[in-house]
Amino acid sequence: MNKTILASAFTAFMLGAAAMPASAAEPGACLITKTDTNPFFVKMKEGAIAKAGELGVNLKTYAGKIDGDTESQIAAVETCVADGAKGILITASDTKGIVPSLEKARQAGLLVIALDTPLEPADAADATFATDNFLAGELVGKWAAGTLGDKAKDAKVAFLNLTASQPSVDVLRDQGFDKGFGIDPKDDKRLGDEDDARIVGRDLTDGNEEGGRRAMENLLQKDPAINVVHTINEPAAAGAYEALKALGREKDTLIVSIDGGCPGVKNVQEGIIGATSQQYPLQMAALGIEAIKKFADTGEKPKPTEGKTFVDTGVTLVTDKPVPGLPSIDTKTALAKCWG
Repeated sequence: MNKTILASAFTAFMLGAAAMPASAAEPGACLITKTDTNPFFVKMKEGAIAKAGELGVNLKTYAGKIDGDTESQIAAVETCVADGAKGILITASDTKGIVPSLEKARQAGLLVIALDTPLEPADAADATFATDNFLAGELVGKWAAGTLGDKAKDAKVAFLNLTASQPSVDVLRDQGFDKGFGIDPKDDKRLGDEDDARIVGRDLTDGNEEGGRRAMENLLQKDPAINVVHTINEPAAAGAYEALKALGREKDTLIVSIDGGCPGVKNVQEGIIGATSQQYPLQMAALGIEAIKKFADTGEKPKPTEGKTFVDTGVTLVTDKPVPGLPSIDTKTALAKCWG
C-alpha cells in the first residue's frame, strides 16, 4: 500500500467515516452527525444507510469525536466535496461556524440538507429536515402546566440546555416550553430575556448525562426549591434526575424532555421523566437520502412543508400520565416506534 493510500485511509479513520460498497454510477451522499455515540445519531445513521441501500446511493458517514467538534465536521465537508458527492446531510455542531464550509460545498454543486438543527442563517442550507422543535417544547410545557394545575403559577423552573456554541435548538425548545407553560418568551429568537420570576436559570449539559447532573447541581445551588426541569434531551434529563435524587428531590420535581428514543421512553415509563416529545431521526435521514437521490437524478431541490420553513418530520408527546385535552401516546406505543 503506497503512502497516498495510507494517508487517505488514516484521514477517513480520524473522521469516523464509513462507506457503503458502490459502483461508479451511483450518486454519492454524505451523512455528517455531531457524534456517532449518541443513540439519536445512531438511529439517524441507521435510517440513512437503509435508504441508501434501497435507492442505490453510495453513502459515506462521518461524525465528530464529541458534541461540539466542529473541526471534524468541516474536514468531513471538505472530503465530501473532494469525493464528488451529490449531497450532504448534516447535524451541525456549530450552526454558524460550519456555514462557510457548506457554502463552498453548495458552490461546488452539492445539495446541502440540515438535519434536526437549522443552520444560522437557515438558508445556508438548501433545505432543513427536522422536528418542529418549538412545538416539541410547547407540548412538554403544556403537559407540565397541566400536571401542576394551579401550582404552576408558583413553579420554580430550570432549563438544562445544550452548548453555548449552538443555540438554535435551545432557543426553539426553550421558547416553545415557555409558551406551553404560560411564560412570556419576549423575543422568541433569544434566550434569557424573559422576565418571569418563575425561571431560576439555565445551564449547559453538552447533551449528556454527566453534563445534566452537573448543570442540575449548579442550578440547585442557586435555588434548591426548583420543581420543574426542562432538559434539551433525555441523557441530560437522566443526569438531572440523579442530582435531584441525591438530595431526595426526585419525587417532587417534574422533569420534561425532548427526543423520544427508546432509553428515554423507558425513563418515562419508570417515572424518571414525566413526559417527552418524540422525534423521528430515522425518518429525517431516510427522507434526506431520498432528496439527494432526486436531486442527482432531476436537479430538483426539496420544498418545505406547507406553512413552514422546513420539512417537518413529526413530533408526538409521550407520557403515561396524560393531561386532559392534550393529545399524547403512552410509553408502550412510543417504544414500538421510538425514533423510527
